[in-house]
Amino acid sequence: MSDTVQSTMQEFPLTTTAILRHGASVYADSVVLTYEGDGVREATYADVAERSARLAAGLTSLGVKAGDRVGTFMWNTQEHLEAYLAVPSMGAVLHTLNLRLFPEQLAYVIDHAQDKVVIVDATVLPLLAKVADQIPTVEQYVLVGSGDTSALRGVPVVQYEELLAGAADDFS
Repeated sequence: MSDTVQSTMQEFPLTTTAILRHGASVYADSVVLTYEGDGVREATYADVAERSARLAAGLTSLGVKAGDRVGTFMWNTQEHLEAYLAVPSMGAVLHTLNLRLFPEQLAYVIDHAQDKVVIVDATVLPLLAKVADQIPTVEQYVLVGSGDTSALRGVPVVQYEELLAGAADDFS
């Protein structure tokens, strides 16, 4: 290899975890905004990084391992960003689910991907509930917000904030 090519190569792999750690140290005070209909919620990138680490630890406590698929059925929110950072950082596969799919398409996509856990926003929970009996691979739901989970065919549901509250704030 020529010296020019070698000098442009990185000294470490560019992973989601590296991006997360870099952002948390260099852009800690930058703000992430989430529109909530009646206002805007703010969090610093340092907060998002800490919560992402807690989410990764929480998902690990639910049995998610490297290579497992974690579906997200959510709007573009702070919690979705946390999932974007946490899931790949723990070695699992992030599987974003399209909110605009027809129910039969949604069921097919979740089942075909073999999502083990689905993180779902309470505002779209009724859409997911329509196909809950058609997605046997899902072992756990993580609910962002509150809503009626009775239609989720008895699959355990944990509240997002409760999952984070009981988890460590590092990726070790």
